Amino acid sequence: MKFSEDWLRTLVNPPLSSGELAHALTMAGLEVEAVEAAAPVFDKVVVAEVLSVQKHPDADRLNVCQVNAGVAAGDEPLQIVCGAANVRVGMKVPCALVGAQLPGAAIKQVKVRGVESSGMLCSARELGLSDTAEGLLLLPGDAPIGADFRDYYALDDKLFTLKLTPNRADCLGLVGVAREVAAITSAKLSQLEIEPVSSEINDTLTVQVEVPDACPLYCGRVIRGIRFDASTPPWMTRRLERGGIRIINAVVDVTNYVMLETGQPMHAFDLAKIAGMFSGAMYVRYAKSGERLQLLNGENIILQPDMLLIADEAKPLALAGIMGGSESGVQQGTTDLFLESAFFSPEAIAGKSFRLGFSSDSAYRFERGVDFAATRTAMERATRLILDICGGKAGPITEVEGKLPQRNPIRLRVERTRRVLGIDMDTHKAAELLQRLQFNFSVDGEVFQVTPPSYRFDLAIEEDLIEELARIYGYDRIPASLPHTALNMLPESELLRTPAQLRRILTARDYQEVINYTFVDAAWEADFTHNKTPIILKNPIASQMGVMRSSLIGGLISNLQFNLNRKQTRMRLFEVGRCFVREGEAYVQPERLAGLCYGDAVAEQWGLPARAVDFYDVKADIEALFWPEVADFRAAPHPALHPGKSAQVCLGEKIVGWLGELHPHWQQKIDLPKSTVLFELDLNALTACVLSAAGEISKYPPVRRDIAVVVADNISVQALLEGMRTEKPSIVSEISLFDVYRGKGMESGKKSLAFRVLLQDTGKTLTDAEADLAITKLLNILQRQFGARLRN
Repeated sequence: MKFSEDWLRTLVNPPLSSGELAHALTMAGLEVEAVEAAAPVFDKVVVAEVLSVQKHPDADRLNVCQVNAGVAAGDEPLQIVCGAANVRVGMKVPCALVGAQLPGAAIKQVKVRGVESSGMLCSARELGLSDTAEGLLLLPGDAPIGADFRDYYALDDKLFTLKLTPNRADCLGLVGVAREVAAITSAKLSQLEIEPVSSEINDTLTVQVEVPDACPLYCGRVIRGIRFDASTPPWMTRRLERGGIRIINAVVDVTNYVMLETGQPMHAFDLAKIAGMFSGAMYVRYAKSGERLQLLNGENIILQPDMLLIADEAKPLALAGIMGGSESGVQQGTTDLFLESAFFSPEAIAGKSFRLGFSSDSAYRFERGVDFAATRTAMERATRLILDICGGKAGPITEVEGKLPQRNPIRLRVERTRRVLGIDMDTHKAAELLQRLQFNFSVDGEVFQVTPPSYRFDLAIEEDLIEELARIYGYDRIPASLPHTALNMLPESELLRTPAQLRRILTARDYQEVINYTFVDAAWEADFTHNKTPIILKNPIASQMGVMRSSLIGGLISNLQFNLNRKQTRMRLFEVGRCFVREGEAYVQPERLAGLCYGDAVAEQWGLPARAVDFYDVKADIEALFWPEVADFRAAPHPALHPGKSAQVCLGEKIVGWLGELHPHWQQKIDLPKSTVLFELDLNALTACVLSAAGEISKYPPVRRDIAVVVADNISVQALLEGMRTEKPSIVSEISLFDVYRGKGMESGKKSLAFRVLLQDTGKTLTDAEADLAITKLLNILQRQFGARLRN
């Protein structure tokens, strides 16, 4: 929102400088993005009248002018050589006197092709008022000769640019900004005096609103007999240009002026271009399939069914709330108008400009919400300006009103205001601030019932009103105070292991954490999880990030490729994050912990030979995560993992994760020179922890026995260990595998397994007989359950 400070001060004139006013607005939540001068600095430029024009005796394109510059030039005509094509007798123009300092130039007494020139007649570009110029800057005939041009043209004005938040659409008009300044500074607000325009003709157009929810209020008026070639008054031209709006023609300039002044967008149709202009109707409706419309910006668009239109009986005329059509627009030859002022609901306009690829001042305001109570007033204001500038006769206003937005009262408690803001605010002060904001309210004790005005769509709950009081009271007046609170140690459950603890375990084992997007390539889901129905994003941020991940593996593989491309040869990475899985019609978001190991098992050093990381290195890391619980590892296939080197991670009978080497197919596909070991675990299984039970520590020495058995090759070591641990004698404290043998001397389909067995009693030293009996029981378990035999 850009506007002239001089224009603002005609409505409210607080005793503040430009800088102080900008600071006050910013501190009240209306950020002033820029304050700039309306014109560059120059001096000794006055209003002058051209008395005579003669051709230069020695140049075809130059003229010798006699100019009356008034008292500033000693009341004697000045002789000035001028090359402007539009110079003529009787015109009034800015004249730079000798000694004037213009932007980039100093005016001196000179001879031009032998003729004395005492000054310069100026264009807008030479004064820094415009980037382009088509000849001299023509001033009105009543401009006072000899007057300082800076004062006459109000060039000491400042231009304010506000960076408004989307909720403050009420300040997209100067009246709204003035209302805010009056509330902030307590300065007197001069209301616009807008009187209804009397009808001089009875001509009307019927208006049919087919979608009252999208257009709750529509006002239209016929104006006949205007002069299209009427000039826009200089005061209006200056205000529009300083508001960043270009001059088009008097009618369009008036509608733009009213929009800039009140915040109400308007549109003028050429009445002659409306089908059935004498007996027809205007329609507010949604577009029909296949309809097209050429807009004022030249774009020819195919209309969508959710686009709101203004149409006549035959065709669309305008894209409601966004832009008019070029065919029905006001143009050369227009004498009769249909003037429109409407309230379109923000929901009907929002998003359409983005879809079309362009925006407009109207759409910017309508999609945020305009003041529906000022719709008819804006019509009267625009009508009066058009009649005053272009002439003509106005007909009565046709108004169609539906269900307008309700402004329900909001309860405001003074006690809650004090508690939220931390200031001592009483009922009297709260009432004063609400009056400055021009809010209607009733009060009962310390409870206010405040009715939001029609221009404030952002006020809905009590906290909104408390914020309003804080803004007007002054954020900088609210004392800064440190919060006072008691800090207590929170209980930490021994039955839960936090993700932070898991991270510390992995970082202590040489892993580094990564964080990846939850949006992934659909190919990752197909390759690494065989997920044929991933959760697809409607508006992905990139084509390769079109689905939600159901596994963390794809992101880790991407991290591996990224680091390999940067000459990193050893990586141990992990990630903790959510995955997204479809379960029937519902979605679940399990948290998982996944890791990747690549390259050497340990960093290069002199004390250990280089060795590639393998399945069992990572298995040890997983066991450390689950300790003191013991996880089982059961061979099973996984789409992302090597068919012979992958396993389910289980707690009891529940599968809680996977471990294995990357499948050779994917290793070859992404061109990895070495094998990669991956794991992915359910975070809930890792965070659930069992309490350790205290037991008696034996003070007697342990006894070790080794047993070697021969079993079928398809029997897993895990099964043997579980069988022995389930039925082992109480004096057996540990059973572990220390050797596997296949080869010479071993039958085909058989393998030899050697176990270390530690035996210990807490009450006495074990005898050989007791130890031998326990070993015999273990051998019997292996023979009975697995057909094992003692190896000779």
